[in-house]
Amino acid sequence: MTPQAIDQIQETFRANKIPDTYGLRVGIRGGGCGSSWVLGFDQPGQADEVFDIDTIRVIIDKKHLLYVLGVEVGYENTEAERGFTIQKPEETVSEPQ
Repeated sequence: MTPQAIDQIQETFRANKIPDTYGLRVGIRGGGCGSSWVLGFDQPGQADEVFDIDTIRVIIDKKHLLYVLGVEVGYENTEAERGFTIQKPEETVSEPQ
């Protein structure tokens, strides 16, 4: 998570008086070419893994771990755009030794 995303998430928790039992759910919806990212505030369930990342409780459905681990949650606040962003790390191809 970028520092801007952490600040925005913490501010959202404070401003909306979201209880400490909630965390940031990160996941995917759909599949294949029609998949989209899911970000929201939720409580963990039995099918979830919970991670503490830079003071933020992050909730990920175990079925989504393969797709979600390693992504970066950011926050943009410019004239053109405002909101959360998700960046997947660049896949690198290793050359044979």
